[in-house]
Amino acid sequence: MTSKFVLTLSCPDRLGIVYAVSGFLTRRNANIEDSQQFSEHGSGRFFMRVEFTAPAGNHGHSTAPAGNQEHSTAASARNELAVGFAEIAREFDMEWRLHDRDVKPRVLIMASKQGHCLNDLLYRFRIGALHGEAAAVASNHPDWSDLAASSGVPFHYLPVGSEGKASQEQQLLELIESEGIDVVVLARYMQILSPEFCAKLPGRIINIHHSFLPSFKGARPYHQAHARGVKLIGATCHYVTSDLDEGPIIDQEVARVDHAMSPEDLVAAGRDLESTCLARGLAAHLDDRILLNGTKTVVFR
Repeated sequence: MTSKFVLTLSCPDRLGIVYAVSGFLTRRNANIEDSQQFSEHGSGRFFMRVEFTAPAGNHGHSTAPAGNQEHSTAASARNELAVGFAEIAREFDMEWRLHDRDVKPRVLIMASKQGHCLNDLLYRFRIGALHGEAAAVASNHPDWSDLAASSGVPFHYLPVGSEGKASQEQQLLELIESEGIDVVVLARYMQILSPEFCAKLPGRIINIHHSFLPSFKGARPYHQAHARGVKLIGATCHYVTSDLDEGPIIDQEVARVDHAMSPEDLVAAGRDLESTCLARGLAAHLDDRILLNGTKTVVFR
């Protein structure tokens, strides 16, 4: 019996990194199925992603049910690999993570009045197009409770009431804790998260933002774009930080538009761009293909 893992790492670039990683896996009878690396010459930093299978090992007789026993065996194999790799990580000063691909990340999707991104993500989770589990939907409006129910996903109505945003964000944090949420997706969630909230979930909140050249902020951005006669509209998927809409970019999508299109046409085109871009960015995160590089990202294919 084997288990599948993904190892991601970054460190100062130097000779011997790939040799050390592949040698470590070879000594543990692991089979490398995919390996990608990137050296950034300006910063002198090295990035690597390795997908491999490894023997689950024999850890003695277990009376646990078959499904639980398989999960326990995979977790044990992961822990053994992590302990062994820690020595190499120290030698090369690595920032690294070892992911068990048999464990699906749990996702909280948040939305407000616009439901196109939410609907798209729920569909993709339902057909297995995303490597994860839609664990819950939360919104500051009650509009999408039926949509969530149709996908069998619990819906949580968390309005920003008279007690203020801090109270609502505390409820969100409690939901994230109780549901074991790994990543939060802002699927056109139109509330600005506080710096304190963002600081509690670094690298775990993904947002979709309408982006144009030039960029239009505030209400009715597509109408602003139409009034300026833009020729390109777009969307940006990025990690959320305390700096509003300034987090590391994961993915972007654009489409050409022209003078014959109405503001409503731009809105319709924008919905498709936003849905596609967010789904692609979330897929990269769930597949462990993203490594943070300061204010930027390295996104492996």
